Amino acid sequence: MNVVDSSCWLEYFAGSKVGDAVAAAIEDISSLVIPSITLYEVFKKLLVETNEDQALLAIAHMKQGRVIELDAELAIYSAKIGKDNKLALADSIIYATSSKYDCTLWTQDQHFKGLKKVKYFEKEQ
Repeated sequence: MNVVDSSCWLEYFAGSKVGDAVAAAIEDISSLVIPSITLYEVFKKLLVETNEDQALLAIAHMKQGRVIELDAELAIYSAKIGKDNKLALADSIIYATSSKYDCTLWTQDQHFKGLKKVKYFEKEQ
């Protein structure tokens, strides 16, 4: 099972080297778990940088995976995970979702570097 962080989704849509590295995780739809906050982050970024049609197309691709909504149980678990790992709100939700569903988290976000079941990629300059 895989969770792909917003940073890596954006790299995938841009066709970068990191995007190529995460392509197998993204394209394995049956093993793809999508925290709903990731939809927000990717949609907002693409809406600002491209246009609404491109952003909606990306979201349609993402929604082929299993979208996990933030419910009360996951919110509380996210708060605990965030406190224990010093993560901000969105990162807490993403990492808690990844942990709850026993996923590998694919990311470029340094806040996750060194955490259990994280595949970290350095950002390209």
